[in-house]
Amino acid sequence: MTGRSNLRRIAGRLRSDLPLALVDVMLVAGSFLMLLAVRFDGNIPARYQTQLFAFLPVIVLVHLGSNLAWGLYGQIWKHASVAEARRIVFAGATAGAIIFLVNPTRAFPVPRSVALLGAFVATMVMGAARFQGRLRRRPAAPQPDVEAATRVAVVGAGDAGATIVREMRRQAETDRLPVAIVDDDPRKQGRSLLGVPVVGDVAHLPDVVRHFDVDEVLVAIPSADQQLINHIMEQAELAGVPLKVLPPVRDLLNDRPSVRDARDINIEDLLGRAQVATDTDEIRSVIGGATVLITGAGGSIGSEIAKQVAELEPARLVLLDHDETHLHDVNGYLGGRAELDLTDIRDRGRIATLMRELAPDVVFHAAAHKHVPLLEAQPTEAVRTNVLGTYNVVAGAAQAQVDRLVFISSDKAVRPSNVLGYSKWLGEQLVLLLAPAGSPWCSVRFGNVLGSRGSVIPTFARQISEGGPVTVTDPRMTRFFMSVRESVQLVLQASALSEGGEIFMLDMGEPVNILELAERMVRLSGHQVGTEIPIRFSGRRPGEKLAEDLQNPEEQANPTRHPSIVRLTATRIDAEALDTGTRELEHLVAERLDEQAAQLMVTLATSPHRPVDELADIDLAEVQRRHSWSPLTT
Repeated sequence: MTGRSNLRRIAGRLRSDLPLALVDVMLVAGSFLMLLAVRFDGNIPARYQTQLFAFLPVIVLVHLGSNLAWGLYGQIWKHASVAEARRIVFAGATAGAIIFLVNPTRAFPVPRSVALLGAFVATMVMGAARFQGRLRRRPAAPQPDVEAATRVAVVGAGDAGATIVREMRRQAETDRLPVAIVDDDPRKQGRSLLGVPVVGDVAHLPDVVRHFDVDEVLVAIPSADQQLINHIMEQAELAGVPLKVLPPVRDLLNDRPSVRDARDINIEDLLGRAQVATDTDEIRSVIGGATVLITGAGGSIGSEIAKQVAELEPARLVLLDHDETHLHDVNGYLGGRAELDLTDIRDRGRIATLMRELAPDVVFHAAAHKHVPLLEAQPTEAVRTNVLGTYNVVAGAAQAQVDRLVFISSDKAVRPSNVLGYSKWLGEQLVLLLAPAGSPWCSVRFGNVLGSRGSVIPTFARQISEGGPVTVTDPRMTRFFMSVRESVQLVLQASALSEGGEIFMLDMGEPVNILELAERMVRLSGHQVGTEIPIRFSGRRPGEKLAEDLQNPEEQANPTRHPSIVRLTATRIDAEALDTGTRELEHLVAERLDEQAAQLMVTLATSPHRPVDELADIDLAEVQRRHSWSPLTT
């Protein structure tokens, strides 16, 4: 039955291709006859007439066989593309070579010029026959409404620029009309790309905007470096028009740019930070094949750690968080490759049991409260999570003999001035106190994470989209910024650099003035600062600094193998003071004595510090025994 069905299918396909094959026969024969007549001005010698008609069946069969070999039959030519056109060319070249080189007689049956040109002309007319449906029936592309469309100046006359211009001209639904192109390549200037003039370089962008009445600038250079993006942004600001950019090639679908990919300038573009490079092999030697536990895995930092760790092929990845929605979302992104544990780090008994049963090789402790004004109003909640919760994780890891632990700290732990900073500083102190001797445990400090929940950048973007005002706390305020991807890359690198008992500080670049950042975001959105989008100053909130610090006065910075990671000489308060103070904080939290808890953290932070090396004789087992009380907080 199978053989018969195959024969029927082949016979059916041959019947459907027979009309096209007959057309090919006539086109091939006609091409050679026409060329022979042209060759002799219509007076074909009798010798060639006889030889051609004798040889014509061979010519036809060679072309049909070549067409069949290159798959020119059995195609749906209505949807043919460049690939099918390429097959037609190859089939014609093959047939021409055979006709020219393989002769049945020593005397060539037709002039060699006719043999060569005949194969060429036959290929052209057969290709035209196959593509005529597309050429004739293709409807005219709808054109955008010129009056209503957004007039766009495209930056870049390369392949991406051509693709973007073609798409805007063909698709009315883009609502964009390309009116000018700028490119720094002088060879392209003064020319036209798909009917759009290339009128100058980026430095002349403000003049181009005025002359062509441009509404928007679109950067069609996916590989543009930061220097070029900054230059274009400056010119767009001078021109007073909004700027759109294409994402990097690695973020494009199938590496093909589209108008739909164009996005607003984001904070990474504004800050101009270069991408960091990390030693993936060194990090993989720590993570690959290990059991990894991440606390706070649903948060901004924790979720990014989970994503990057998953790519390093750990043997087991466990994500812990008390928020089921965020935990579920992260695992969905990972494709279900992680195990989920819906646990609060404030549950000491559960954390101790989890550490004992899981026996992780590596722990990333990212769970924390982080919003300064909220924690200023409720210090005991900051202590409950950031101090006591950290103690639960660190003590449980020590008892489970976890090989490597990384505590995610903050630049606010440097010369702390608010509850968040003090609680993070105490977390660092607990890691230093409870780290098993010789174990590569460390803390990593860094500043504001771009795009994290509640951060200033999304707030500014929302306020601009709503028409303002944009609220800035103080015109003198500066902050360090780092993308979440960059910060986590460096956290993973620091985990591989750790030798034990360290505090690492990430290179945060130059501090950014918040007022200047807000003004630039307004201008790049196409609005005027003050007139269209006002900026208002709300005043510093409780606990906010004008500028963040990078290290405490008693800490010395030492370079590491990585240029963006600095090792600080860690100092610690007296173990008895930390032990007693932590237990006292537990009781204050239970009684919700906010003012006393905040004051006790200040007292601990201002107590005498000594280098960790001078405190190496501490009996950690005794400290852990004292902290084994039943939790007073739930």
